[in-house]
Amino acid sequence: MRERGATVRPFPSSRRLVTAAVRAGRRIVPMHGLFDVDITTARRLLAEDDPPLSLTAFVIASLGRAAAAHPQVHAYRDWRGRLVEHRHVDVQTLIEVPTSQGPFGMVHVVRDADVRSVAEISVELRAVKTDHTTTPAGHLLDTVAPTVGRIPGLYRVMYAAMSRSRHVHLAAGTVQVTAVGMFADGGGFAIAPPTLASLVVVVGGVSKRPRAVGDRIAVRDVLDLTLTIDHNVVDGAPATRFAAELRLLMQTAAVLVSASTQDALGSHAGAQSS
Repeated sequence: MRERGATVRPFPSSRRLVTAAVRAGRRIVPMHGLFDVDITTARRLLAEDDPPLSLTAFVIASLGRAAAAHPQVHAYRDWRGRLVEHRHVDVQTLIEVPTSQGPFGMVHVVRDADVRSVAEISVELRAVKTDHTTTPAGHLLDTVAPTVGRIPGLYRVMYAAMSRSRHVHLAAGTVQVTAVGMFADGGGFAIAPPTLASLVVVVGGVSKRPRAVGDRIAVRDVLDLTLTIDHNVVDGAPATRFAAELRLLMQTAAVLVSASTQDALGSHAGAQSS
């Protein structure tokens, strides 16, 4: 026989941080796009390294290139109502780490993701997950956050002040990536609530699916992605062009192919067309 009832315990300060971030995102008018990408080539190239390169790092590097080519998709309005467009791409991602309050998705910002290699980013993400306590975010999460979280309403006021600050956007990253597919088996989409970022990408699951490859049908590795873009700063057509470029970069595994190989492929394509 089991004892019926409920357990009541204090609301974790880490969850207060998440709640405040979601409330701050209410100023964003979200425009969602759900699409899948054939990453068969990318998975093969990622697996060739020892240890294998991170799929999340591949997404971050590809997203960095696409966002750099379309800066309007991660622009935002500052406190004076002006439109701020970045000349760089810093990608904020969540890395699940153990804390005194249980597992938590800690924020980590990959700087200059538009010009860095997948190998560099993979090493950085593994280092953060291995020893998160050495990072500023990890230190604050385990020490400062539990104390500050006891002050009612402080997180809400903090995020309200941060939402239009240029300094905060520079510190927190211009784009946000959340990878949830690693915790599920097979494909699937997820729509994350908006926070401070104007562009949010949720990486879903990978599954085997039939795809047309030339004139034949083949079983391919397909990744599900969800894009959320702030409709306040960009319309549907530019957002769609950005999504099309991101899909092309990922399907061709452009960030994993060396410049010499790309030149050879380009020369081969030119010879065929002539």
